[in-house]
Amino acid sequence: MYNYIKALHLIFVVTWFAGLFYIPRLFIYHIEASKKPSPEKEILTKQLQLMTKRLWYIITWPSAILCTIFAVWLLILMPAWLQQPWMHIKLGFVALLVAYHIKNHLIFKQLQRNEVRYTSNYMRIWNEGATLILFAVVFLVILRTTISWVFGVVGILGLGVFLMLGIKLYKKIREKNPEA
Repeated sequence: MYNYIKALHLIFVVTWFAGLFYIPRLFIYHIEASKKPSPEKEILTKQLQLMTKRLWYIITWPSAILCTIFAVWLLILMPAWLQQPWMHIKLGFVALLVAYHIKNHLIFKQLQRNEVRYTSNYMRIWNEGATLILFAVVFLVILRTTISWVFGVVGILGLGVFLMLGIKLYKKIREKNPEA
């Protein structure tokens, strides 16, 4: 039974992250559509609101809930994990992921009301939050030792710097060629 629950947990981790990876991208498109002339602005906005609503309520939220249910079930089956330092750190990252999810929900609600409060460039940076958390959790779960975790943190920071440089490079490319 344990392996079935673990498999279901991992499936819903994947689908939850799929939603968290894609929703900020839709936010970017929505923000950029808000700057277009009519009627393009209204057509794109309406379509993007529908797409984000379906992604958020049909895939992302259910996946987050089911992922959490199966995670708790795993911890009930293996309570010794709660004594492991790596699990404490993992749960800290999970709390960070939940906070990221809730912030995305707030942004989603704002955009559903056509309240644009962020720039598309800000959203490109924001979009990398889930990537950093995913890397941290996967390396932490696989490696589990303190020294490996320290190397993992250094790696995550390096990945963060790499992602930010990539975003800056992409912004320069877009400034030179807006169709890129």
